[in-house]
Amino acid sequence: MTASIKLKWVYEPASPEDGRRILVDRLWPRGMTKERLDIAYWAKSVSPSNDLRKWYGHDPERWEEFRDRYYSELHENPDGLRDLLSHLDSGTVTFLYSSKEHQINNAVALREYVLPLLQAQKR
Repeated sequence: MTASIKLKWVYEPASPEDGRRILVDRLWPRGMTKERLDIAYWAKSVSPSNDLRKWYGHDPERWEEFRDRYYSELHENPDGLRDLLSHLDSGTVTFLYSSKEHQINNAVALREYVLPLLQAQKR
């Protein structure tokens, strides 16, 4: 069974439907305690670099280029990706993000990047 990857804003309450919760941001979310966030893993090593994160600034006009640059960073980080993929073996996983932009953020891009990798692993 291939993992199902959901996305959720970190400030929404945890629920059993989340499955394994993985924080995919480089920075710890403001005002969140470890207990309240309730994560299984912090995928800090595969989050966008500080330079990329600051350059992007959640500007919708930069979304496509942000994704391309982020994918390049992911491609150059096989160890981090391998580690993340080991947490996505099966069942439901929820990528947690803190951006107020729910449609154009690093969690959206990361899910798009890893889903084909998971499919290839299962072949």
